[in-house]
Amino acid sequence: MAAPPASADAPRLPPPPAAAGDGPPRPAERSETACEDRSHAESLDRLLPPVGTGRSPRKRTTSQCKSEPPLLRTSKRTIYTAGRPPWYNEHGTQSKEAFAIGLGGGSASGKTTVARMIIEALDVPWVVLLSMDSFYKVLTTQQQEQAAHNNFNFDHPDAFDFDLIVSTLKKLKQGKSVKVPVYDFTTHSRKKDWKTLYGANVIIFEGIMAFADKTLLELLDMKIFVDTDSDIRLVRRLRRDISERGRDIEGVIKQYNKFVKPAFDQYIQPTMRVADIVVPWGSGNTVAIDLIVQHMHSQLEERELSVRAALASAHQCHPLPRTLSVLKSTPQVRGMHTIIRDKETSRDEFIFYSKRLMRLLIEHALSFLPFQDCVVQTPQGQDYAGKCYAGKQITGVSILRAGETMEPALRAVCKDVRIGTILIQTNQLTGEPELHYLRLPKDISDDHVILMDCTVSTGAAAMMAVRVLLDHDVPEDKIFLLSLLMAEMGVHSVAYAFPRVRIITTAVDKRVNDLFRIIPGIGNFGDRYFGTDAAPDGSDEEEVASTS
Repeated sequence: MAAPPASADAPRLPPPPAAAGDGPPRPAERSETACEDRSHAESLDRLLPPVGTGRSPRKRTTSQCKSEPPLLRTSKRTIYTAGRPPWYNEHGTQSKEAFAIGLGGGSASGKTTVARMIIEALDVPWVVLLSMDSFYKVLTTQQQEQAAHNNFNFDHPDAFDFDLIVSTLKKLKQGKSVKVPVYDFTTHSRKKDWKTLYGANVIIFEGIMAFADKTLLELLDMKIFVDTDSDIRLVRRLRRDISERGRDIEGVIKQYNKFVKPAFDQYIQPTMRVADIVVPWGSGNTVAIDLIVQHMHSQLEERELSVRAALASAHQCHPLPRTLSVLKSTPQVRGMHTIIRDKETSRDEFIFYSKRLMRLLIEHALSFLPFQDCVVQTPQGQDYAGKCYAGKQITGVSILRAGETMEPALRAVCKDVRIGTILIQTNQLTGEPELHYLRLPKDISDDHVILMDCTVSTGAAAMMAVRVLLDHDVPEDKIFLLSLLMAEMGVHSVAYAFPRVRIITTAVDKRVNDLFRIIPGIGNFGDRYFGTDAAPDGSDEEEVASTS
C-alpha cells in the first residue's frame, strides 16, 4: 500500500522545539557521500541498520537473531546475521514489492542523515540506501574540462542517468540484485568497479532530483522533502567539498552561486509540492521521523507472509511431477539408506555411506545437463563420435549447513566447478525461513546451477534458495535441486512454484509431521554428520531451519 496521496500542499511537520538559548542545528559532521559509502559495504547484509540507537523498543516487523548485536565479525568484513523473511508467496512469485521511500531536498540538506535515522528507528533487517549521487552521467572530454574548472552544472536534471535509476529501482523493488555505479567526485567520473546491492524490505532513495522524473515518482510509495535553511546547506557544502572532494573555497562558492542555488530555485524547491511529507530542519526533527516510521511500520505489517503454513495446505494429493527424478532404488541404494536411517548407526558409518549416496546422486544429476555431439581422435588415430557438455560452466550452490557436505562429491566429479553458499534458517518465533547470508560467484546467470541440500521437507527453504538464484538472473531451467531425501510435500511445493526446476533425489518419503520432520525420515542430518547435539527443545531444528 502506498503512502497517503500527495497533494499540492504536503503536510509540513513542525520543527523540533529548541531549548532556551539554542541556535540553529549544527551542520552535519559527515557528508552525505560518506554516509552513502558506509551504507554500501561489500557484504550482502550490509543493509542492516545500526543497533543501540537509544530509542525506546518498537514492535519489530521482522524477527532478528537473539544475539546483541546481530553481527558476525571476520578478519575482512562484518556480516549481519538478522535474516530476511520470504519476499514471495507459495506460488514462488513476488508477493508484494518492497516499500520505497524517496528523500528529496537541496544539496547538503541532510537527506542521508535523515535516511539513516529512519533506518535505525525502523529496526528491520533489510534496508537498501540508494543515493542519486551514484547515477551521474559519464562526462565527455569537453565536459570533464568544464567540471575541472567548476563550469559544469551537476545540479541540472540532465546530469543524471534517470533511465538507469528507474531500471535499478524497479529491480530492487522486485527483490533482485542490481549493479550500482560508484562515482568519484574528485575526478568527476565513474569508477571501474560497480557495487552490488540486493532487494530488501525497504528501499530509501535519496537525491536532489529524487522527485524530478515522472516515472521515478510512480515507483515511490512515500515521498519526503527535507527542508533546510539555505545558509546551513551552504556551510555544510563548503565543509564537505573542501575537506573530502579536494575543492578550494573560491571554486565551491563559484559553483554554488552559478549552478547550485539557481538549480534549487528552479528544479528542486518546486518538487516540494509533490512530497507527502515536508520535514523542516532535517535530522533535528525527531517528531517528524517518528511519524514517518510509524506509518512505515503499518505498511510493513501488511507485507508479512506465512509461506510455510501455505505450503502445508497447498499442492498436495497430486501425482509426483515429471520434473522429479529419483535415483533407481537398487539393493545397493536401499542398503545405504537402511544404514543412514538407522538411529544406531555410528557417526563414522553415517558419514561414509552418506558420502557414497551423494556421489551417486551427483553423477545421476549430471546426466540431465545438456550435451552435444562431438568427435575426438583416439590414440590409435581413429575418430570417436561422443558427447561433450554444451553449457558454459557448472556452479554448485550449497544451502548451509547440511548442503555443504555435498560439495566434496561435486568437486570430485566436476573439474573446476565453482561453489556458492546460501545460509537459510527458520525463525523460531515465526516458523518462517529467513535468508541470513549468501555468496555467489560472479556471472552465475550464465551457468547451470546445482543447488544442494541434504533433506527437503516442506520446501520452504529450497524455494527461498531457488528464488535467490532467480533474482540473480539464473534461468529456471538451469537450476537443479539435489537432495538425499525429500518429502512429497517439499517436492510438490518446489515443482508447483518453479515447474522448470529439475528436482533430483535418492528417495521420497510420504509424510511430514507437525514439527515439519520427514517421516520416516533420516533425523537431523547436520547434527548426525557433524556430531553436534540436537536442539534442547527436541525439535529437529536444522531440518526445519536450513533443509526444508
